[in-house]
Amino acid sequence: MLLTEKTRFRTLLIPGLAVAIAAAIAAPALTEGPGQADEGALRERAQAALRKAVEFYRTRVATEGGYHFAYAEDLSYGRSEMSEGPTRVEIQRDGTPLVGMAYLDAYEATGDTYYRDAARDVARALVKGQYCSGGWDYYIEFDPGKRSPFPYRADGRCAQPGTDKSTRPTTLDDNVTQAAMRLLMRVDRELDFSDAAIHDAARFALDSLVKAQHPNGAWPQRYSRFPDPAAYPVKRAGYPESWPRTWPGADYYTHYTFNDNSIVDALDAMLEAARIYKEPRYLASAEKGGEFMLLSQMPEPQPGWAQQYDREMHPAWARQFEPPSITGGESQSVMRALMLLYRETGKQKYLEPLPRALAYYKRSILPEVENPSEIRRRACPGRTPCAARFYELKTNRPLYVTKGTRVTAAGQGVTNVDGYELSYSDQSVITHYAVLTSGAGFADIEKEYKTLLGAEASSLKRPDRLHGLSPWTTTRLMPAGTESATAERQALEPRVRAVIESMDARGAWVEDGAIGKADRLVSVLAGRELVVTLGGKTLTMKENETLEVFSGPELPKQRIIRSRTFADNVGVLSAYLAKRAR
Repeated sequence: MLLTEKTRFRTLLIPGLAVAIAAAIAAPALTEGPGQADEGALRERAQAALRKAVEFYRTRVATEGGYHFAYAEDLSYGRSEMSEGPTRVEIQRDGTPLVGMAYLDAYEATGDTYYRDAARDVARALVKGQYCSGGWDYYIEFDPGKRSPFPYRADGRCAQPGTDKSTRPTTLDDNVTQAAMRLLMRVDRELDFSDAAIHDAARFALDSLVKAQHPNGAWPQRYSRFPDPAAYPVKRAGYPESWPRTWPGADYYTHYTFNDNSIVDALDAMLEAARIYKEPRYLASAEKGGEFMLLSQMPEPQPGWAQQYDREMHPAWARQFEPPSITGGESQSVMRALMLLYRETGKQKYLEPLPRALAYYKRSILPEVENPSEIRRRACPGRTPCAARFYELKTNRPLYVTKGTRVTAAGQGVTNVDGYELSYSDQSVITHYAVLTSGAGFADIEKEYKTLLGAEASSLKRPDRLHGLSPWTTTRLMPAGTESATAERQALEPRVRAVIESMDARGAWVEDGAIGKADRLVSVLAGRELVVTLGGKTLTMKENETLEVFSGPELPKQRIIRSRTFADNVGVLSAYLAKRAR
């Protein structure tokens, strides 16, 4: 739960491509119908573009198989949310696992083992970054001279498993460890479990996560030691007699955590592990996580879920802008996970909480307003139904967090200068964190719930091979009849052409963006209008603008390469090629 700091176009020229296109157009013209020759030429271009893009990212962008969120156009600097520089790579969200998954999609679409081998490179990077406690933190350090502070299992300095006292724990926040495990498992399967290091790391991670699970089925946000069952009694969720209205600054890492889908992602990783390794204990762990979802549903008058709970099963504070409350955000993921468990197990108990939860959230949708606030326009555009991220315990009044100025100084961490107080008004509230969320998902959840009630059991389970980094990512390569596949392929063609045409001569997709520099001294996020003076000249800052100060005369780069864009474009090309193959 950490804060996120928030093409160039040219024609693709590939040696020999013109000859290939001409041959594809001329030779089949006598037998193929109109348009088929064009499709053949586009297929050739898509294949060439996919290979060129992956070769560029694999051979020129990667650091020992791992990746940052973004890079300067000339690759002189890479940066992510929690790491930067040439010897580190990022594990969370838009970094290493995302790129690895794109390689696997390309392999499945084409059958070309080059893409499988690229994914194996990523998996081997993850092996080098696995902690002794079984999982991963936000980034991996590859510089041998800088690795000693990190409890890396590959370096052979582990104590007795589950007793590590390191201040660098396994992190389940932001899908870090769960995504790394998913990639390792999928690469392991594609290699027929023949790579001993990858196989061992995947199984060690899974077994460690089973041991880190609390007796009630929950997982903490992060851990370095396995929990003592006696210290975590199994209880049902309830309301505290009172709770502090100001942030107590307490350690929240050991709380039972739904925030950022930590438990949901762990549960679904276990479901996938049970499929890949045919191990009943992984399915049992997933179901145990489902039991926690049942236990943690709050009683009336608010039968939803909190972002996090303390050992007494009371909603609890996390960060300064995450108060004890009932959440309109993560509760949607919890309900979807319960339906997922029903799909995978057929057990009716997982559907039992949904009717009263849906009824509660329906009556908690915020009333429409004529002049919506800034944050409401962002979260719920137009007539989108809007829900609060935080509902006050018992009263069900929406809670908001007032806007404040944040100062980040090199070596000094983050300081909130003002603001960050609880409020009942959505005027002048923080925008770096969603205090409002779309309520449209509740209707989708209700629709799926009703569908499940009338569905045949054999139709419920997901495909054997899953894609993406979360439970809600459907496979890119959906089975379809010939007519449907043809229609889908044709619908993809404009996107494929755009992806190809926007690639530069190296095989990179370059776009506008500010990446910053490694030598940043100060960053100021304005919670209100500010005034800055520089050399006697006065500048003004508006709310939500960021001021950054860097060492040296070199200007930050303004043209960047994003791993997210790379993965999205590879996904488009892979989906087209897979559907064309059918």
